[in-house]
Amino acid sequence: MTDSASTRASATAVAARTTGTVRVVGAGLLGASVGHALRAAGVDVVLDDTSPAQLRLAIDYGAGRAARDDDRPTLVVVAVPPDVTADVVARELAAHPGAVVTDVASVKLEPYLALRGRGVDLTRYIGSHPLAGRERGGAIAARSDLFVGRPWVVCRDEETSREDLALVEGLALDLGATPVEMTPEEHDRSVAVVSHVPQIVASVLAARLREAPDAALGLAGQGVRDTTRIAASAPELWVQILGANAGPVVDVLDALADDLRDVTEALRAPDAAGSRRAVADTIRRGNEGVERLPGKHGQNRRFEQVVVMVDDRPGQLGRLFGELGELEVNVEDLRLEHSPGAQFGLAEISVVPSAVGRAVEGLTERGWRIASTSNDG
Repeated sequence: MTDSASTRASATAVAARTTGTVRVVGAGLLGASVGHALRAAGVDVVLDDTSPAQLRLAIDYGAGRAARDDDRPTLVVVAVPPDVTADVVARELAAHPGAVVTDVASVKLEPYLALRGRGVDLTRYIGSHPLAGRERGGAIAARSDLFVGRPWVVCRDEETSREDLALVEGLALDLGATPVEMTPEEHDRSVAVVSHVPQIVASVLAARLREAPDAALGLAGQGVRDTTRIAASAPELWVQILGANAGPVVDVLDALADDLRDVTEALRAPDAAGSRRAVADTIRRGNEGVERLPGKHGQNRRFEQVVVMVDDRPGQLGRLFGELGELEVNVEDLRLEHSPGAQFGLAEISVVPSAVGRAVEGLTERGWRIASTSNDG
């Protein structure tokens, strides 16, 4: 390591809120990503996993080190599947009496109730959940920046000390996440509507593609890709997640089924009185829902889209970004679409409304082809 790199690493370590040794149980995507991020901050990370091969792989990739008999962790992060979370949390609380134990399972109420039902002392346990992930799992897919800018729910109760809470929230902050306090019940109801039901909807929709003719699939554009992206998730994990949060998920699915039934009935007789209004109201309510989603920096902010045709050659996307920078146009979001058989792609760039004219005029002068803008109509 060079002197300058050593100085940067030292400065990062000093800035870390998390100190001492952190034990991470579960060396898959989330656990290994926690390890990578903490090690980048100069924190000593111990890894454990029931799979020796997974553990060795995570260690080889630099997510942490193997456990030693003299380890005395100050914090234990349990990153195992939901169906064994309570078992592992109970074991870690007993094995490390000087440590605060948190878990990152995507369901919070069921493990908490299971632990309470066993009479486990939960004074040092704080459930948490980072709203982050990837379609691929395992240590090989782990990233140190996985949690950057993402919410990290922390579930405290009346037994939680201020010091222990600060330890778990400090972990989230060190990983670049934003701590959000919720009860386990609030958390599970929230993820049902923003995570768990979207997974089911994407999977059900994607399943319709299995029997679709090849000619139909050849017409697939960004819309179907966007709405089915998460359908590539692992069935084994989602069976556990959905089973553990079945009640809140069913509530949302029931409401969704009612909405779909209303649209279906309207489309059975599209010329009947009120049918067009029913369809329009459905689309409008969807508009209103999308507008409520937090945008960049957590703001509910509307952007305009400029769609640019980009030749399928190396360096073209980089050149586009560079020239937008020269025009002082900030890219708020980007979506790429590649048309089958075409020698170009479509880059849909989101910008603030005031920058649309400057972007279109400047890019056109530089030889770019503008396919459309969101206010063309």
